[in-house]
Amino acid sequence: MYYYISFLKPPPIQATLSSSILITPQIANDLRTESFQTEMDLFYSWYPVDPNSRTAKPTKPIKLTTYRPENAYKEMKLTFPSGNRDVQAWRLVLTADSERTFIDLDSGLDDTLGRALPFPVMSMPISATKNAGKDTGKKKQESIERLYRLGRFDDENTLLLRIMEQTAFDLDKKIWDSGIGLASWLVSFAKSNLNMEGEIASSNSLLNTLQQALFSPSRRIIELGAGTGMVSLTLGALRSATVSPKSSSPSAVDRISHSPAESETTEEDKGCIITTDLPSAMPLLEQNISLNRHLFSNLSTRPRPEILDWDKELPEYTQELQENLDAIVMADVTYNTSSFPALIRTLSNLINLNPPSLPPPIILLGYKERDSAERTLWDMAANIEDGAGIRFNRVGERWGFGGADGGEGGRSPVEIWIGEVFRK
Repeated sequence: MYYYISFLKPPPIQATLSSSILITPQIANDLRTESFQTEMDLFYSWYPVDPNSRTAKPTKPIKLTTYRPENAYKEMKLTFPSGNRDVQAWRLVLTADSERTFIDLDSGLDDTLGRALPFPVMSMPISATKNAGKDTGKKKQESIERLYRLGRFDDENTLLLRIMEQTAFDLDKKIWDSGIGLASWLVSFAKSNLNMEGEIASSNSLLNTLQQALFSPSRRIIELGAGTGMVSLTLGALRSATVSPKSSSPSAVDRISHSPAESETTEEDKGCIITTDLPSAMPLLEQNISLNRHLFSNLSTRPRPEILDWDKELPEYTQELQENLDAIVMADVTYNTSSFPALIRTLSNLINLNPPSLPPPIILLGYKERDSAERTLWDMAANIEDGAGIRFNRVGERWGFGGADGGEGGRSPVEIWIGEVFRK
């Protein structure tokens, strides 16, 4: 289980330079159903957003409050930073670590991801105005962003993802634990070259197969239930950094404050990453892909959003995967057991895009147990009709808050499973 800092009461879209900005911070789990039960210092800082200014700098983190369960609904007052009156807009960052405003997915062998601290949050731009209108400060923001560090893959650049979420309670518009856990595991997997002790060994043929399916040139990959696009965006950035030619990237501050143009390469790669979900998820998914377009060296590494309804037949675009599907990726697709028959049917149809004479796609699943009944998916997958089945093998985990021995948080890891297709 991971914990997330968010806004129970978000900041306004617009505020005057001299007015108070009211917020209510919150620390809770991914579904916002369980509040954080530990005292924790929270810090805030301001990031300038001004395309006409390169001189304004982020402010140093200042302690906002000590979060306690008994004052979880306490309203806080803030003001814009002084001395930068010409900045048009500011982003507000809340963090439990005064030295870090991003989530470090590059947690390595010791799996430190989210073990001790909740994840930081960044508001959308708050416009700074000199004169108050009748609606100034009234309309609240409906989105947030989080920054995810994937680590350094060359001597020059550190990969940094920006993922936008919505403050509403729509499940497909928030980051879920399994997406973060699987993304973190993928970062370690990409960096390990199959030499990670305890999770990845060069002698493991299943992991070798996964490595070839995800990180070789011209691979065709599809993600089911993408939500915000966390996993596909991570995979695309990793493929761009490890498979495709390197290209220069802007600084972390520039990525927050500006919109760099997408880099291009002339080398042809016939692969693709198709990231799918229901129609309601498409606007946010498309926006997150656009926010991170500078991380993708070519169209083959840039995730492509498409609609895929498990209750319907495969869409026409999946025919381009005919005889060429290398991997199916999923995270947190098990929360609704009533959808399992539709999910199994979709998996079967995707697997059968490759004829029996060709290797079947490998399946990668990020899973966190919320109900023991969810594990019936494993038995259903092993008994798919149409001449195929899936045998899942657990290959790793990400423990989250408290670690493996840390109480409630440590008992709910994100489990990493590889599904191996067998022909009956």
